[in-house]
Amino acid sequence: MQLALAAWLALSLLAGTGAEEMCGAPPASSSRSVPAPQLSPEERLSPHMPESLRCDACHAIAFQLEEQLRKAEEKVGKKKALSESDYVEVLERSCSQGWESYGVQELDGEKRLAGPGLPRQEPVSVMVTGGPWPGRLSKMCHSYVGERGEAQIYGAHRRGPAALRELLCHGEKGPCAGGKAGGPAPPKALQNEL
Repeated sequence: MQLALAAWLALSLLAGTGAEEMCGAPPASSSRSVPAPQLSPEERLSPHMPESLRCDACHAIAFQLEEQLRKAEEKVGKKKALSESDYVEVLERSCSQGWESYGVQELDGEKRLAGPGLPRQEPVSVMVTGGPWPGRLSKMCHSYVGERGEAQIYGAHRRGPAALRELLCHGEKGPCAGGKAGGPAPPKALQNEL
């Protein structure tokens, strides 16, 4: 019996079959190919955030500002407001942070910004991070702080995350104005930039 088992084992190894066939090989896993987003020249090269991604970018910025202000308030006591110098410093630091955790994904032919504070788009997708995205987000963040002012942004934060998103993203001239809440605004007519 041992001789027969040894002979079978030797023949099995030589033939390339083994215990997997005897016990049943694991089912073949189906592979799924997920291509990286195909970026247009504007999306690859422009120093500005593409119009189609500005609403998503605004929500990412509002989330980061909210998070950083909340953390700063926790250090001084949750109910206590930050001093003007403290919230100005937090907002500046927030906009100057590294934005490397953000990138672009393509889902059903539509490009969307993805990262912390944005709705999870797709469990299996390729996200292109780095490149121009961190600089664009930082530039937009500084622009929002400059346009709205630190006091107005901090006041909206004190009213809650929805108020800050409304102020930055959904107001009359916000990048999400006229679009569905949380989604990208309809594309505007392209303008030549100088």
